[in-house]
Amino acid sequence: MSPLLERILAHALPIGMRIGGIMTFAPFFGSDAFPARIKAALVVLLTAMLYNVCPVPDLPLTAMNAIRIALTEAVTGLMMGLSVQIVLEGAQLAGQLAGAQLGFSLAAIIDPQTNIETPALSIFYQMVAMLIFLQLNVHHWILRAVVKSFGYFPVGVTLAAVRELFHAAAGMWLIGVQIAAPVLLATMVIDVTIGFLSKASPQLPAMLIGISAKSMTGYALLAVSVGLWPVLLEHKFLDSVRWMERVLGLAR
Repeated sequence: MSPLLERILAHALPIGMRIGGIMTFAPFFGSDAFPARIKAALVVLLTAMLYNVCPVPDLPLTAMNAIRIALTEAVTGLMMGLSVQIVLEGAQLAGQLAGAQLGFSLAAIIDPQTNIETPALSIFYQMVAMLIFLQLNVHHWILRAVVKSFGYFPVGVTLAAVRELFHAAAGMWLIGVQIAAPVLLATMVIDVTIGFLSKASPQLPAMLIGISAKSMTGYALLAVSVGLWPVLLEHKFLDSVRWMERVLGLAR
């Protein structure tokens, strides 16, 4: 291999592997709706565009060194993608929680993002969150974070820990509960009320009244609360970018 080609590969390999890791798990980019060939072409295109932008140290391109760098950069990209994906997973979890209360647990369709059978209300929550993701241009934030990541997490640095990523993943449960909170609280209050009514008056068809009341109240609150999602999710996406920086900062 000529020295020029070796130098080009040594510079392009870390960039391409880090971008490839993000394309695997990051929202929008990692969707199964995109063919693998489109993703591969996008990785090559972004690598070419960032070739002269991202600082990459001159490292010898031996076989062992290339494997180590490729694995490290791929895992780095996966960590960055997962940090943002947590918000979308939290929205899907909110849909599962709300769906269980509104009786949508058994109504499942194929999720276009993952090609997996998923409760219908979970897909609705996730698709709305994805639309907000695109409207806020969070995919642009991710690409800018890739460029900046080569500054605060240089190529060749070995990952020391991923514990912070798991700590950030715990925020998925908080996001899900916060998004589903209006529906959950309202339906729980209705359940408690119907329980007292059924005890006070056993002849009252409490179950039939409870199902109708929960459905109507849940749909009304869902329609109202969707208007608050952009503000909430904007803060969560900003937090996910901060998690991404913290994960890479502590993984040195």
